[in-house]
Amino acid sequence: METPDRLLRSFLRIASLKSLSKAADDLEQTQSGVSKQLAALEAHMGKALFTRTGRGVALTEAGQKLQEAIEGPYRAIDQAVDLIREAHGHTEGTVRLALVHTVSYYFIGDVVASFVSAHPGVNLSMMGRSSPEVVALVESGKADLGVTYDTAVDTAALAVHPLFEDTMCLVERGDVSHVAIGPGIDLGDRELRLVTFPQGYALRRMLDGAGLKATYVAEAETVDAILKLVSTGVGSCILPSRLPEKLLAEYGLCKVLIRTPLLRRRMVAVTHPERHSFPLAEALLSRALQVAKSMDT
Repeated sequence: METPDRLLRSFLRIASLKSLSKAADDLEQTQSGVSKQLAALEAHMGKALFTRTGRGVALTEAGQKLQEAIEGPYRAIDQAVDLIREAHGHTEGTVRLALVHTVSYYFIGDVVASFVSAHPGVNLSMMGRSSPEVVALVESGKADLGVTYDTAVDTAALAVHPLFEDTMCLVERGDVSHVAIGPGIDLGDRELRLVTFPQGYALRRMLDGAGLKATYVAEAETVDAILKLVSTGVGSCILPSRLPEKLLAEYGLCKVLIRTPLLRRRMVAVTHPERHSFPLAEALLSRALQVAKSMDT
C-alpha cells in the first residue's frame, strides 16, 4: 500500500501544532476529516503516532522518527514548488469546477466574478451535478474543485473546506405580499405535494429523512425545471432560502419560512489533496472561501 502524500502532510501539521483541531483549521478541513487521515496513516504504519495530552496531542517514539524522516524532504519540496511558481506564474489554463445546481443562483456567481477578474486568461469550466456526482468528479480528477453538501462527502480521500450553512424554505405560488411575517410555518402536520430532485440528490435525501407527510408529484434535475413545474400549480418545493426573490418572482413564486422541522445543511468545497498544489485551483478555492466568509449566515 502506497502512503498517500496527503496523510503525511496532515501528520506534519498535527505534529507541528500539537492539536488535531488546530491542524484542521490550518489545513482548512474538518476535524473529523483530519482524524480519519491520521487513523489511516497509523493503520498503514501499524503504530500509534500520537498520544493525547491535556492540551492536545504529543508524538510517540514512532511519530518522532517519522517526523524526523520526512520533515526535511517535504520542506525542500515546498521550497522548490514556491520557487517555480514565482519564476513561472500560472496566468493561463483551465480550471474545472463541479457544483450542485442550487449554488449557481446565489453563491457561485460572486465566486466566478471575483476569480475571472483576477485571472482573465483562465478558462473556467463549470459542471452542474448532483452532490454524489460532484464528489465523484473531484475524487476521479475530472474536476479540480467541487462545491456540494457535506452529507455527500463520505470519503477520506478528499479535503473538505466548510463554506456556509443553507437553511431550506418552502416555495409555492404567490407573491411576497401573501407571505405572513413570523417565525415560519410548521410542516409537521401539513400534507405536502412536492416537486423535488430525483433520488440520490442531497436535498432529496434530506426530505426523505425529515419525516414529512409528503407526496412527490414530480421530479426534475435542475432548479429552473422545478420552479417551472411549481409555477404550473402541481405542487410546492423545498429549496435553499438563499435563492433570490427576483428569480422566484419570474415564476410567480414566493418563499415561506419553515419553523419546523429545521431543514439545514452545510455547504462545503472539496478538493483532492494530491492535486491541491495546482495554483489556479488553489486560487479558485481561496475566492470561494472569501465569498463564503463575507456571506451573512
